[in-house]
Amino acid sequence: MPRVRRRAAAIGSALFFLLGPGLEAGVGPWLLTGFETRAVWPDVLRLLGVALAVAGLAVLVQAFVRFVVEGIGTPAPVAPPGRLVVGGVYRHVRNPMYVATAAVIVGEALVLGQPVLFLAAAVYCGALALLVRLREEPVMAKRFGAPYDAYRQGVPAWVPRLRPWRAG
Repeated sequence: MPRVRRRAAAIGSALFFLLGPGLEAGVGPWLLTGFETRAVWPDVLRLLGVALAVAGLAVLVQAFVRFVVEGIGTPAPVAPPGRLVVGGVYRHVRNPMYVATAAVIVGEALVLGQPVLFLAAAVYCGALALLVRLREEPVMAKRFGAPYDAYRQGVPAWVPRLRPWRAG
């Protein structure tokens, strides 16, 4: 049964990856810019943009895999994990998917020379900060209780800690 659950979690997470970050860092920026280069910024900024986008994608993939392996569920509210996910990148920041998606959008802004994407990233972060505060955190606190409270006390929501958090 666990193998079937993991397979379902993997499929669900892959679909949610396309619907969440795929829309937020792919379709949204494309609609705003057509992925056209507006300004040619110095190569160092464009390289920084590539690094941010690649790092963001790497963190996103790792975070989604964590939900399958550790939580045996998905990040989607319709199929949440059965266990609290606190390993991997979640030991550094509570919202790695949102932080990583914002990094991808900022990376795209730098690569394309499209300042509108900086604004898009800021709006994205602001909207998600509200969602997390008003919806996600209360649901997590109710669902996972004291372990979530300890995790929330030890791991920052938005700015990653350098040293990984250890439970207990």
